[in-house]
Amino acid sequence: MIDAPVLFVDDEPDLRLAGEQTLSLADIPVILCPTAAEALGHISKEFPGILVTDIRMPGMDGTALMAEALDRDPDLPVILVTGHGDVGLAVQSMRQGAYDFLEKPYDPARLVETIQRALDKRRLTMEVRALKAQSSGAAGTDPIAAMLNGRSTAMAQLRAQLRAVAETDADALIEGATGTGKEVAARALHAASDRAARPFVAVNCAALPDTMIESELFGHTPGAFAGATRERYGKFEHARGGTLFLDQIDSIPLALQGKLLTALQDRAITPLGSNEPVALDLRVVAASRRDLAKAASEGTFRDDLLYRLNVVTLRMPPLAERREDIPPLFQILMAEASTRHSRPVPPVSPEALADLATKAWPGNIRELRNEAERAVLGFGLQGDPNRTGRLADQMAAHERSLIAATLSAQNGSIKATYEALGISRKALYEKMQKHALDRSDFRPAPDAQNP
Repeated sequence: MIDAPVLFVDDEPDLRLAGEQTLSLADIPVILCPTAAEALGHISKEFPGILVTDIRMPGMDGTALMAEALDRDPDLPVILVTGHGDVGLAVQSMRQGAYDFLEKPYDPARLVETIQRALDKRRLTMEVRALKAQSSGAAGTDPIAAMLNGRSTAMAQLRAQLRAVAETDADALIEGATGTGKEVAARALHAASDRAARPFVAVNCAALPDTMIESELFGHTPGAFAGATRERYGKFEHARGGTLFLDQIDSIPLALQGKLLTALQDRAITPLGSNEPVALDLRVVAASRRDLAKAASEGTFRDDLLYRLNVVTLRMPPLAERREDIPPLFQILMAEASTRHSRPVPPVSPEALADLATKAWPGNIRELRNEAERAVLGFGLQGDPNRTGRLADQMAAHERSLIAATLSAQNGSIKATYEALGISRKALYEKMQKHALDRSDFRPAPDAQNP
């Protein structure tokens, strides 16, 4: 259920009713307004929803309503509904700040899809504002610290780097394994910058078909290719004034990388089918889980594009490099899951939290979030039943495990074991006696020695 409402403005009662029915079926709250003046009564920076308005209306028309609404809140997504003869006017309005437009008669499914995207954008804008307010109202708090938790040295260094980049307009490249939080870092960078009040547009390059990626990024004019019946804004223009996040940028076809390089260098794009460049003011943050330097050396990624992107390179540390952050991060993720599912946060023993910090977590934060989700949903979280909460006991258990593993690897050889562990023979014997370890238990069976 989407909580933010849609202001639906149209002077025709039948169209207002049709809009209400369509949105109600999609569980989207709607406020119907027959006039622009009535709609303006709802619009402020605190309004959590979006505006959908017809262009042709008596009195104040849709473009005038949009201008007034954006004057009150420049980040309000405005969707214009237009007749066929007004398409040119709608396109011009988009360059003046409209989010998108729909041409009558529109497909109800397309109305819902466009509105849902606009509501997602509005939600993110309101979240960033809340973080900025929290930052200004709480000493020592900022969006980067709020969005990127962790006391480890690796995370402290990452936050410092992000703050330094946020003070500039430099593009950035974020590298890291799957699930390490590359998009979160990009959003934190945007939220801490002077562009925070403008759009953050995320594009998963790997999810775009090769045949559509150029149009998605740069837009197109009517007739640019088969099926292009109207002008379309690309992601670059949607991000104007803000930040464009290109995730999995290594997925962009080599043939298109040259046009992307030109767009980054010139800060301008030329939509498909057009000869007129569109100037842009934005920051580009790219992300890749692959080593782009290696990809460039292999010829699958342009080296000149890499040099343009990696003005600043940020590396997301995997959980294996920040194990001390895992227990508190898990508790934060459980609290978030508890809110999502309206379920209480279950108690988790110190032993279970300690076990979490020892696991591999190849999926990183994404995998840890799934574990937190399962715990909140009642599937439980089991720690080592033989582990106690005392540090001395945990250290002793770890020591015993390490010695046992080494004895096993060395087929019970005392000399090979103490040399591998870097301790004296006497120290090894004392520790084996302390932990009740017998070398004979680690010698291979006779049939294993003589197969």
